Amino acid sequence: MQTHFTEEDLKKPHIREADRVLRTCVHCGFCNATCPTYQLLGDERDGPRGRIYLMKEMLESPEDDTQVTEETRLHLDRCLTCLNCETTCPSGVEYHKLVNIGRAEIERRVPRSLPERTLRFGLRKALVDPRRFKALLKLGQTFRPLVPGTLRDKMPPAPVDAGARPEGKRHARQMLILEGCVQPGLSPNTNAATARVLDRLGIGLTPAPEAGCCGAIDFHLNAQEAGRARMRANIDAWWPHVEAGCESIVQTASGCGAFVKEYGEMLADDPDYAHKAERISALARDLVEVLHDEDLAALEVKERRRLAFHCPCTLQHAQKLGGAVEQVLGRLGFALTPVQDAHLCCGSAGTYAVTQPELATQLRDNKLDNLEAGNPEVIVTANIGCQTHLAGANRTPVRHWIEIVDEALTP
Repeated sequence: MQTHFTEEDLKKPHIREADRVLRTCVHCGFCNATCPTYQLLGDERDGPRGRIYLMKEMLESPEDDTQVTEETRLHLDRCLTCLNCETTCPSGVEYHKLVNIGRAEIERRVPRSLPERTLRFGLRKALVDPRRFKALLKLGQTFRPLVPGTLRDKMPPAPVDAGARPEGKRHARQMLILEGCVQPGLSPNTNAATARVLDRLGIGLTPAPEAGCCGAIDFHLNAQEAGRARMRANIDAWWPHVEAGCESIVQTASGCGAFVKEYGEMLADDPDYAHKAERISALARDLVEVLHDEDLAALEVKERRRLAFHCPCTLQHAQKLGGAVEQVLGRLGFALTPVQDAHLCCGSAGTYAVTQPELATQLRDNKLDNLEAGNPEVIVTANIGCQTHLAGANRTPVRHWIEIVDEALTP
């Protein structure tokens, strides 16, 4: 794609990066064929190629260009950032880098209304603090009958009890685990089950309570600097353990894993944190990567339920780990039902289910139809956002895959 940035424009780092990404696009349109929002809406501006053109025009235009409007922002907001387009693209366009630049720019040029700003600020403050989120969740569950219909439908039931975590310090092999921000409230058993399964493999999990939200929620709600501040805080919390020789930083939510693996890239220009961030990203591993490399003979499965696996976009497109969970579950003897259009997003996409509820619900229902076609007993996934979003339809039970493995192990 030809660009028309001035020499003055190209002195700005974000414009240079945008120029580099734009020039790799060849207009082929293969991306539209796998874009969930383009499939639903059929609007060129709601597909990756159209959004790329919108961002190009905006970045090349002067600050006072009246053609950059709320409509431009609408089409960028509708993007799920599922990165299906990157998997499909034959030219290797790094769309996620461009959309991060474009969203920051449109936020600066076309400020949101007060209600929109309030909603996004509220989401950031409610979701990123585990204690605050748990308190709000408990309050909502207590007064669920009084909550308006649209919000009541999104209110999850009481989570599965976490049970006991083993004492991990007895093992020579030690890994850190990101506890997460919403997962401890929505599914506390996920990390507890992870600790029990890894304990059987001779791996202990070292707690790092000072670490908090990975920063993805802030970053994807266009509060990028707040997101970077969270990255730095987590690096500070993990660094003593890294220096002590921790083997890996385990992520049980693929959305967090994808984001932590980008710390090195997103803090590359920070002289104080660039080296540390690169090291943290190198140590970050999704849980399935850990189990995939282990001898699973110690995991004796006493029952094997019929499962349908939903592979989150952050696992298959961002981390390029499509098929990895299915391989591990297959090695353990679980029966997996076939899933049509497994590459498509379920509509969760972080806070997308709240900010774009109509599109998110359509995508969720389409995904559930495909997941349920093989009559599974349980739907399993690898990301708390997908898990909560799919479970919100109150159809087939939805769990994290590691919980099912943990429950199936012999005592």
